[in-house]
Amino acid sequence: MDLTVGSNAFFWTAETVRDFYDALATTPVSRVVIGEWVCSKRLPFWQDEIPGAVEALLAGGKEVAVTSLALITLKRERKQTDDLVAMGLPVEVNDLSALRHIPEGTPFWVGPMVNVYNEGTVNWLARRGATRICLPPELPLPAIATLAKAGAEAGVAVEVWAHGRAPLAISGRCYHARLTDRAKDSCQFVCGDDPDGRDVDTLDGHAFLTVNGVQTLGRAVTTVARQINALREAGVAALRLSPHVGDFVAVAEAYAARLAAPDGSGPDLVAELRRLMPGAEFCDGFVRGDVGSSFSGAAA
Repeated sequence: MDLTVGSNAFFWTAETVRDFYDALATTPVSRVVIGEWVCSKRLPFWQDEIPGAVEALLAGGKEVAVTSLALITLKRERKQTDDLVAMGLPVEVNDLSALRHIPEGTPFWVGPMVNVYNEGTVNWLARRGATRICLPPELPLPAIATLAKAGAEAGVAVEVWAHGRAPLAISGRCYHARLTDRAKDSCQFVCGDDPDGRDVDTLDGHAFLTVNGVQTLGRAVTTVARQINALREAGVAALRLSPHVGDFVAVAEAYAARLAAPDGSGPDLVAELRRLMPGAEFCDGFVRGDVGSSFSGAAA
C-alpha cells in the first residue's frame, strides 16, 4: 500500500500552487493528481503552473494524472476536458460524462466523486479502461474490502480517501457567492479568501459542514490513521491524501512513516497529525460504519 495525493480542491494563488508541487515532488508519495475539479472559473488564474508542476513531479519519480471537473456543464468545460486528453497523461474522471472525451481503450483513473458502490460498477469501469479507482469517502470497511477484491480481480487498483475534508457534494450553485450576497457569475472569486474552505454552522450554532465554492465538504478532517492495518488487509492499494493549507509535506511524510511500520509498532499517527494540524477536528466514522463525523480517537 502506498500514497496518492489527490487534486487540490481549493482556490490558491499561482505562487502557492507552484510552491506546493515543487515541495511535493520530494515527498515519499507515489502519485499525484493535478488540475481543477471544483470550479472551471478558477483555472485561468493558475493553469500556467501545471506544466512546470508536472515536470517537477515526474522528475521526482511520481506518477501524474490530470483531473476532470466534478460537474461538467458548459461548452467551454467540455472543451477543457478534450484538452486534458491531449496532455498525454492519464485523466482522472470525476464526472462520468468525461468518458465521452476519452477514446475507447485509453487507460484512465476514477476519482472519489464517481459513485462506485458495487462490484458491477468496478467491472464496468475496468472494461471501459479504468486502471485506478478512488472510492467515495462514505464507504464502510466491509464495502471497501468487497470492492478492493473486485478491483484486484479486474486488474484495477483501489484507493481509499485517507486524509482531508471529505468531498460530499457538488452543486450548480456557489455557496461562497451566496454567503456574500453575490451572484455566481459575479462571485469576484470570494472563495479565494478561504484557502482551506469556509466553515458553516447550523442555525442554532452547531458546527456543521465546510463550503468551498460550489462544493460541500465535511467539517472535520477525515483520517484513516487508526484503520491502516485493516485497510491493508482488505487489499486497498493506496491511501489518498487531499491537499490543504499548512505543512502538507510533513503530513505526507507522517503517513509514509506509518505505512513503513505495518505491524502497528510505528509512530502514533494521530498524535503527529494533531501536532501538525493544531486546532483541526478529525473523524473516521464513515470507514467504521458509524456517523461520518465521529472519531475513534476522540477520547485521546
